[in-house]
Amino acid sequence: MAGLEGIRACVFDAYGTLFDVGSPVQKLATEIGEKASGLASLWRQKQLEYTWLRSLMGVHADFWHVTGDALDFSLEALKIEDVGLRDELMTLYLKLDAYPEVAEALKALKAKGKRMAILSNGSPSMLDSAVRTAGLEKYFDMVLSVEDVGIYKPSRRVYRHAMHKLQIQDAPAICFVSANSWDAQAAAQFGFQVVRLARSGGQDDRIPGKPSAVIQSLSELAALVS
Repeated sequence: MAGLEGIRACVFDAYGTLFDVGSPVQKLATEIGEKASGLASLWRQKQLEYTWLRSLMGVHADFWHVTGDALDFSLEALKIEDVGLRDELMTLYLKLDAYPEVAEALKALKAKGKRMAILSNGSPSMLDSAVRTAGLEKYFDMVLSVEDVGIYKPSRRVYRHAMHKLQIQDAPAICFVSANSWDAQAAAQFGFQVVRLARSGGQDDRIPGKPSAVIQSLSELAALVS
């Protein structure tokens, strides 16, 4: 696999890339029962759909609001009526587990002298909570939220915002890493050098933009970046 040259900063998606969005449901799976897997899948699906739909409609709400709306829809659709479950799941979403290899992978990149940032749909308070809970604060120079521009990824305005905050004028000088194919491909189409993280396989979507590399674990990333 060819390396990425001329990288000045590494920018990471958060949800699904650094943090396991399935962990809240997993932690309550015994309580939820046989509908747990379906709930985790539908909640994430509607969460993403609502970000895209709100962006197209021009009616923005922050990611906390969208995440709650997606959960409400999913609980109702699956006829899960457990009193208090919604609040438990939303609280756990503020304390998402980082994937096992994340800390060591970030440490390896930091040792190479690269600037490090998160660029996420998450609201600032959600991201702050997730980063602190996982103990990842020391690895990042900045944590960027779409709330600064008022529209969700994959809008080009979001990727441009990262360039502005990092004060980098040359898009290929940024290595962008995402486990979400639509995000990875949109960032590649924008001009970043993109690494798609494919922990469980998967393929590129049929949309513009081709990642420079595909890896199965973040532990592979440092060797690619120069």
